[in-house]
Amino acid sequence: MEGVFQITGWDENNYQNGPDEQKKSLAKITQNYQGDFEGTSEVQYLMSYQSSAEAVFVGFEVFTGKIGQVSGSVTFQHTGTFKNGVASSEFTVVEGAGTEGLSQLTGCGRFESGEHGQAKYQFDV
Repeated sequence: MEGVFQITGWDENNYQNGPDEQKKSLAKITQNYQGDFEGTSEVQYLMSYQSSAEAVFVGFEVFTGKIGQVSGSVTFQHTGTFKNGVASSEFTVVEGAGTEGLSQLTGCGRFESGEHGQAKYQFDV
């Protein structure tokens, strides 16, 4: 399964600052999905910046909508990196955290960001 998502909101707040642009932050993000996923999501990432051009992040995303022809919500757990303007992440379904038709969904995926707040995703059931 594949498609794109568009970031529609980004609210990031630092909770610790260090030397040489090092910082820790919490980012709350909203997104719209198109492709095999149709719907919206809310993500919260904990981010650790080593510089303004490099970071690692972990977080949870709650997607609500349709995956294929099945509706409901599902939670993904992310582990990713940001390097030289490109964000990428691998994510897995959090078992037992889905609703309706997506309550039994399992699988993993990945995304890589493009330009203008858009990213391509792939998901394997």
